[in-house]
Amino acid sequence: MELLNTLVSAVNNVLWSYVLIVMLVGLGLWFSFRTGFVQIRHLREMVRLVAEGATAKTKKGHISTFQAFCVSTASRVGVGNIAGIAIAVVVGGPGAVFWMWVIALLGAATGFVESTLAQIYKVPRRGGGFVGGPAYYIGNALGSRWGAWLFAVLISVTYGLIFNSVQANTMALSLKASFDVDPAWTGLGIAVLTGLVIFGGLNRIARVVGWMVPLMAGAYLLLAAVVTVMNITLVPEVLLLIVKSAFGVDAVTGAAFGMALMTGIKRGLFSNEAGMGSAPNAAATADVSHPAKQGLVQMLSVFIDTLLICSSTALMCLCSGVEPTAEMAGAPYVQAAMQSALGSFGPIFIAVSMALFAFTTLIGNYYYCEGCLRFIFKRTPSRAFLNVFRIIAAIIVMLGAVISMQLAWDTADLFQALMVVINVPVILILSRPAFAALGDYVSQRKQGREPAFKASDIGLREKTDFWN
Repeated sequence: MELLNTLVSAVNNVLWSYVLIVMLVGLGLWFSFRTGFVQIRHLREMVRLVAEGATAKTKKGHISTFQAFCVSTASRVGVGNIAGIAIAVVVGGPGAVFWMWVIALLGAATGFVESTLAQIYKVPRRGGGFVGGPAYYIGNALGSRWGAWLFAVLISVTYGLIFNSVQANTMALSLKASFDVDPAWTGLGIAVLTGLVIFGGLNRIARVVGWMVPLMAGAYLLLAAVVTVMNITLVPEVLLLIVKSAFGVDAVTGAAFGMALMTGIKRGLFSNEAGMGSAPNAAATADVSHPAKQGLVQMLSVFIDTLLICSSTALMCLCSGVEPTAEMAGAPYVQAAMQSALGSFGPIFIAVSMALFAFTTLIGNYYYCEGCLRFIFKRTPSRAFLNVFRIIAAIIVMLGAVISMQLAWDTADLFQALMVVINVPVILILSRPAFAALGDYVSQRKQGREPAFKASDIGLREKTDFWN
């Protein structure tokens, strides 16, 4: 186990110190300039589309814009928004928060491109609805069957096994600290609950996260705002500390510029997932009249995840007066910060929040896997196979609750890096249709029309399965 941990850390160091920073920041800048900073210009349109989707009726077997938005948000909003932020502050100093903001702002443009591409190249699903994502646009648009198959397998392992282990592990540690619950019992409990949801298929998952995500995110943001307001006089000082620490050495943690940059981007990517090729799997399932609609909606999910929820956690911790130490890395730091503000209620609220965040992420992660399984087998897998896979996914959740925390997070960092290395070059090569779709959408909106998409309008006649 020690040898494995050393090997994983060494590979992560190379990928995150050199490769990933250049790829993510460079691509985010290019897409931002190429789309005229779509993430800023169309912020009002993002909000309008999400609000519209929340009340829209969908056909039987289909997933609405809002449900797809909630699925991707469920996968994004997990323990990374609580424990991940605390780890970032402890390891990279307050400056890591600044670089999380940067990667979220730039990553939103990347999220638009990959989600729009997923919509353009989606395919109808037997029984109603759609499937799609990187495996589909790598195979159908880029023409690389091996690359598509590799990504489908990688995302299935990453989300079905690795990331779910992290969620279960952090939930178990939090409940152990707050209620002295044995991690083995926590693992068994969440495995059963996860199974109850995922055995209902994609539509049940979409319905469950459709009501859970707004409820839990709203409650967490409200209490975080209360704690921040209680320390409102410290907020300007903390914001200045975040910016100063981003470009120098932090006096408390000793984290230098490079560590703040690397930690901020690493934890930011784990949280908002922009560029990884995960959210497009949810985006492709939405029933919309134009691909750019879901691209815009997915950008708002990135902002909610990082600029709202992650920032709330960071401000809550840094305004608390609790010094970040290596021993408190993760949930204990957030719980200590909440206890200093709200007494014994604080740690309990964080434990419950993490349990809810982790649970919705578990089922959101599984949602991605099932779509990729359809691609791997080139058909809808048999009910027997899906049931076996669902049982294995539930067992992995149970085992994740009792493994080493360090190994769980390091392995998650490695696998998300591998997904980025494959997905980012692909969306760079295929980005032109996404730019053209945005131009077509904006043009129709200026004419006062409800945008409707045809592949031939942007030169993709007979190159898609649906938009012809």
